[in-house]
Amino acid sequence: MSKSRMKAMLIVFFDKNGVVHSELVPEGQTVNGAFYMEVLKRLELRVNQVRPEISANWKLHHDNVPSHTCFVVTEHLTKKGIVTIPQPPYSPTLPQQTFSSTPM
Repeated sequence: MSKSRMKAMLIVFFDKNGVVHSELVPEGQTVNGAFYMEVLKRLELRVNQVRPEISANWKLHHDNVPSHTCFVVTEHLTKKGIVTIPQPPYSPTLPQQTFSSTPM
């Protein structure tokens, strides 16, 4: 086995109809708030092009990484009227809920 020479990160946005926008993060690029803002601007243009029926009313669900929740990103999304669906926090120490399929 040999180690991969390059790590690649792919950013993908999709809906029930398939991929709306995707792009590779350039090698060595850190995904910070400023970089993510540029990705969001390209995403907005792409939504207008490929999903015009939802371009005025779409929602974004992303996780809680700092580049997604930083002030400049949340301020931009608010100004544009883009609703974000919150990601619940994840912790392996939180008790997990179990559901029973048997009626009570």
